[in-house]
Amino acid sequence: MKRISIALAATASLLATGAFAADLPAKVYTKAPVIVDPGYNWTGFYIGGNIGYSWGRSSDTSTLTNAAGTVLLTTAGKSNLDGIVGGGQIGYNWQTQTWVWGLEADIQGTGERGSRAFAYTPFTGPGIGNFTPNILIPFVLTQKIDWFGTVRGRVGVLVTPRVLLYATGGLAYGQVNSSETIGTVVPSGFSNSITNVGWTVGAGIEGVIGGNWTAKLEYLYVDLGTVSSSYTLPSTNVISYSSHVTDNVLRVGVNYKFGGPVVAKY
Repeated sequence: MKRISIALAATASLLATGAFAADLPAKVYTKAPVIVDPGYNWTGFYIGGNIGYSWGRSSDTSTLTNAAGTVLLTTAGKSNLDGIVGGGQIGYNWQTQTWVWGLEADIQGTGERGSRAFAYTPFTGPGIGNFTPNILIPFVLTQKIDWFGTVRGRVGVLVTPRVLLYATGGLAYGQVNSSETIGTVVPSGFSNSITNVGWTVGAGIEGVIGGNWTAKLEYLYVDLGTVSSSYTLPSTNVISYSSHVTDNVLRVGVNYKFGGPVVAKY
């Protein structure tokens, strides 16, 4: 009888505890919040600046003729036109899901400069003007890309909502300054600047760095075509040059997009 009483008392105690627990509020289990990148809307106008370095090349053919047009010397060679570049850009992007299309124009000032030297030794005979026979005459052609600009289309794909890989290409234009010094004792020479139109292609990567700001790394190949001119020396001989000028540009830049970093819709 005593054992039955103890069992009944234990059972009652358990039921009472269960009833009390039922009256307590249930525990709520929550997961840690998942942070989702809201994306970035690339559509809109932007403006920015850039700085970098360029490895230019002038492929030149120079010709020396006498007053009658007889060729006395023809020489071909290349010179490196290397230097710092910097400038600004402006553009507009359209975003369609993970594709971004755009137009961009930029203008660059440069310190690209280089030169090449060659020489001519006139021999006794007709057509040497008043060059002294058998005396070597040095020539130094120095060229500089004063500035250049581009107007390009861009097309890219978003590898993440905030990182864009793109290709670009279009029109290029720029000014090439050429000067030549002839002789050493009583040197003569000339200088001129020619603005040419050519083309450019390239590629880059651009990413959002915060708010309305993006940063980019970009490569451009620029072809400014051929510049040429001639100069009549005091000896009545004529020196002329024809140079094909190209450029390889690697630069970093930042852009500010107007209109706010609106969340993109996918």
